[in-house]
Amino acid sequence: MKTKKKSKGAAKAATKAANGKPLVAKPHYVEGDPADKVQFFDAKLILKPDFFDSMRGFKLFSDLVAEAVGRVRGVSYEQFNLAKARPRIREVMFVDTADFRLYNNSFILRRRIEYQDGFPIGDPEIVFKYRSNDLEKARAVDVRPQISGPYRIKFKMEGLPLKDQIGSYRLLYAHNCIFPVSSVHAGDRTNLKMIAKALPALAGLIGDMEGKVEMVNSTLVEEVLLDLGMLDFGKGMVAKANISLWRSLGDHNVMCGEFAYQTKFERGDAVDALVKQRVEELFIKLQQVASGWLMLGTTKTGLVYRLKGNPPQAHE
Repeated sequence: MKTKKKSKGAAKAATKAANGKPLVAKPHYVEGDPADKVQFFDAKLILKPDFFDSMRGFKLFSDLVAEAVGRVRGVSYEQFNLAKARPRIREVMFVDTADFRLYNNSFILRRRIEYQDGFPIGDPEIVFKYRSNDLEKARAVDVRPQISGPYRIKFKMEGLPLKDQIGSYRLLYAHNCIFPVSSVHAGDRTNLKMIAKALPALAGLIGDMEGKVEMVNSTLVEEVLLDLGMLDFGKGMVAKANISLWRSLGDHNVMCGEFAYQTKFERGDAVDALVKQRVEELFIKLQQVASGWLMLGTTKTGLVYRLKGNPPQAHE
């Protein structure tokens, strides 16, 4: 099959977004083929909210990371000076049908807005993803949108602890599409018909007489994101480590923290090699060192969906 050639104007437009981040107008796979290669590995630990009533919690966990790294041969950790660090603030809103039809079918749809000095900056961002523990299912879902503006595709392997114990890990595969709100020119972006038109992967879940999506559990999330340092696994493999703290806007109730580091690979087949070696070992050591901090059996998204009881079907 032949791939379509981009014009110089389209290529130039694809390199910029309102928030200044590079975007890609078309993912790098054959046009019409929904498959993509895993190019990111995300290690994630969901943390109890108890430790995060001040910046001290971030510093304490960074010290635990340093301790775990000291137990893994070939890995180093450059801790950032957090004394003068300022966390980034984002507002996160999940939308779904009243019966959580998207989430129950492994789809997640959310909007993010970044704030600086109390004011929104850049263009709000839409994150659409299909997440599953089945690699082939995740690979087969074509998350590309039908929109006029640029977007970028990220296919990630996510490592989390087992649901009921530490010392090992489970994998989720997330096929993501990210684009600025301005790329969607529909008058009412909450209308399900418009969403299905912009995101064809959802078309089979939405009927002809559907209304609008709504905010999941009437909850806006405030995300407090702070970079802790740089992990170096050797051979050019580096990852920024951070913690994102999720609080419900209004009462500022802390839902959880999430420690994470993400590594990007040029080839999908490089992921398994790294997971089986130093990344895997560090991830397990971190669980052991920080066992008292961990919340098992959930994700950040799962916590938002379960805020008011009557949980949806678990697929994470």
